[in-house]
Amino acid sequence: MNLAFSGRDQLIHALDAAVETTDIVSVTRGLRTALCDAIRGGTVRLPDCVFDDCSDHYARRELYASPAHGYVVIAMTWGPGQGTPIHDHAGLWCVEGVWQGALEVVQYELREHDGPRYRFVPAGVIQAVAGSAGSLIPPHEHHAIRNASDHDIAVSVHVYQREMTHCSVFEPAAADWYIREQHELHLDPVAAAP
Repeated sequence: MNLAFSGRDQLIHALDAAVETTDIVSVTRGLRTALCDAIRGGTVRLPDCVFDDCSDHYARRELYASPAHGYVVIAMTWGPGQGTPIHDHAGLWCVEGVWQGALEVVQYELREHDGPRYRFVPAGVIQAVAGSAGSLIPPHEHHAIRNASDHDIAVSVHVYQREMTHCSVFEPAAADWYIREQHELHLDPVAAAP
């Protein structure tokens, strides 16, 4: 599904230009710049539906899927306190920009794994605020995200290399060991425009 919103063509043009570069580092750098410019510039206005949270989980809504380049743009709406467990991006690069509010991003370093058990240690915490963007390039893709606010909704925009239908999540087992589970990803419904 491709949603219509003010400034959409401008945003897509900038994202297309970024993914047409030659290497992953240049692609993600260009996407970070494009997202930051769109967030700070004020000419792109996301659809109203992305500012509505879901009470029991963070919401995922597809804004755009590029037929020419394969990348997918997802808006995520984070209610107060909502977040993710440690997870990966199924080997895909991703650029994430905070559109509204703030998000806490904890990066993890994989130290070792033994069958279904994985040992992670925190590798850094980022307090990402509106107008900022970061990237994840495999194999450095393990992280957790949460809206640390007790009352504010946060909105982020994620550009994935291609559609991501599943990922691995890592649930705590003992000490710094986690059990890997496959997690299917779903999109939340989008309200019809009036």
